[in-house]
Amino acid sequence: MRRKGLATMAAQTVATTTSADVVDLGPAQALSCRECGTTFPLGPIFACAECFGPLEVAYDLPTGDPESLRKQIEAGPANIWRYAPLLPVPADVAEKPNLNPGWTKLVKADNLARELGVEQGKLFVKDDSGNPTHSFKDRVVAQAIEAARAFGFTTLSCSSTGNLAGAVGAAAARAGFRSCVFIPHDLEQGKVVMAGVYGGDLVAIEGNYDDVNRFCSELIGDPLGEGWGFVNVNLRPYYGEGSKTLAYEICEQLGWRLPDQLVIPIASGSQFTKIDKGLQELIKLGLVEDKPYKLFGAQAEGCSPVSVAYKGGHDVVRPQKPNTIAKSLAIGNPADGPYVLDIARRTGGAVEDVNDEQVVDAIKLLAQTEGIFAETAGGVTLGVTKKLIEAGLIDPTLTTVVLNTGDGLKTLDAVAESSQATATIRPSLDAFRDAGLAH
Repeated sequence: MRRKGLATMAAQTVATTTSADVVDLGPAQALSCRECGTTFPLGPIFACAECFGPLEVAYDLPTGDPESLRKQIEAGPANIWRYAPLLPVPADVAEKPNLNPGWTKLVKADNLARELGVEQGKLFVKDDSGNPTHSFKDRVVAQAIEAARAFGFTTLSCSSTGNLAGAVGAAAARAGFRSCVFIPHDLEQGKVVMAGVYGGDLVAIEGNYDDVNRFCSELIGDPLGEGWGFVNVNLRPYYGEGSKTLAYEICEQLGWRLPDQLVIPIASGSQFTKIDKGLQELIKLGLVEDKPYKLFGAQAEGCSPVSVAYKGGHDVVRPQKPNTIAKSLAIGNPADGPYVLDIARRTGGAVEDVNDEQVVDAIKLLAQTEGIFAETAGGVTLGVTKKLIEAGLIDPTLTTVVLNTGDGLKTLDAVAESSQATATIRPSLDAFRDAGLAH
């Protein structure tokens, strides 16, 4: 259930910022409630004042010849700003100081396909570890920081399970913002260091991510938060649009074709819903052929509220207390959980989970077949993909894309114990031979 206080705090915040009539966010025209359809002027608000539903960016998207739009996109920069005509950003966004994420590799994973029993040429890994701070979060932060500029914010902030904190710190440093980010106290050390190295304030909160998020909601409604843009709270409608660029890139990299099946990790669920939104926009614009596709959600067993709801046939997602090595997905009360259920069912997909042992096995499988070292979220996604193929829910003859959203160097502890030196020997050929390595 949504709380009235959230909408009230958002409404109080927007009154202190730039009026909507001077906000330049390109094709973005308004905010629209996902539940009741009520529209609001562009501003730092995230909940509907009428029904408290989540707000989405509403656009005046390009019309006309799809081929001309394709050519315009293809002539753009090799980052997410090639899609600026479809995003809530000003036309000159590429000229502003930004980390310019995106256009990451879509890897044709034939070695992995052989291991999983998938037809050759049909399995792909969208490897978003190639972004500036090595996770997909650079995409969403790049969107949010343009909204923060438009609304006159001076401090960039977030609640984070790790990757977002690093992305905010880096983007704020590049763009000249102050940053102050909040994380659970027990994050992986690699993510703590990456969030702290950019020089902003890094605050560890005693508790899990949901505790951190509650604190940030309180700070937003307090004078202490005046002038602060919380990328995943009061800037959330704009922030979420960054995930659409994954859908855009995948389709363009497939030759302007929709994938048949797409497997996506679920934390808050925002990425899942925005990828669906991006695919639907491409269809409406005539940039891809309209055909069915299936979206599959992946969770860790130790934090699987959406998976449990899906498999139980429920529409309500009951919160859980996270207990998993996949800490970047450890959101026990996912805001977009009900919408994930709707999309998975509408597209004929599913939501599944895997345990920590399966996560580790999947990380190693991807590394050993395709040379991609995924963080634990990627292990969850590939582990679920394997499970769904074995269950007959993913068709091994259709084009399937699996998302890897972060770099395994951030979650070394997950595989450190089983990824040590094969042997320690004296520096001699005899020692090498005696160790059984001369083959």
